[in-house]
Amino acid sequence: MDDDPSYRVLATPETGRLRLLDRETYEPVVTADTGHDAPVADLRPGYLVDADLDWSTSEPTVRSLSVRRPTLYVFADEIKPVFDVARETWNEARRAGDSMNGRVTRNTGNEVNGVLYVFAEDQTGGTFEAFRDGARPLEPLVNRVNDREGAAPREVFVLRPAAEQFVIITIALRKGGRFADTLRDTYDCPQPPEPLV
Repeated sequence: MDDDPSYRVLATPETGRLRLLDRETYEPVVTADTGHDAPVADLRPGYLVDADLDWSTSEPTVRSLSVRRPTLYVFADEIKPVFDVARETWNEARRAGDSMNGRVTRNTGNEVNGVLYVFAEDQTGGTFEAFRDGARPLEPLVNRVNDREGAAPREVFVLRPAAEQFVIITIALRKGGRFADTLRDTYDCPQPPEPLV
């Protein structure tokens, strides 16, 4: 399947359908809700997959697929509390008059365990929603980490604080590592079952 296009699995818009990000065009693709020849129900947001889509109908179906990298995307709204490094990074952006900022994160042993970005949220909540539905792809941020750290499964957290006007994106370098697990525990985002990996 090496010749099949690669897609990033995004949050599903409704039951039965699959939302994929075409990694060449950065355009979201929404599949039909039935008629797939592959186990699409077992895919998780964030998975990088090679897929063969059948475009013979108005809504494509998945003929075959394989999981290339089981990265996980996590979306959590109205989070509390906001961790200190995220608030500090946002305050730095505001002082500089910027709408985004980023920095590496470190564990208590001063080892890099992730990368954090903050983005201004608009009054309608559009920034968070754009990241969730793929209109504003997370792909460039993930690619930047992969270019520096080597390609590996990761956990990407998109978090919108309850009482702040910014969105946090945190890329945990190690899937299932302590940093990712701490974020999951703090924001009540248990790791999903992954029958395909």
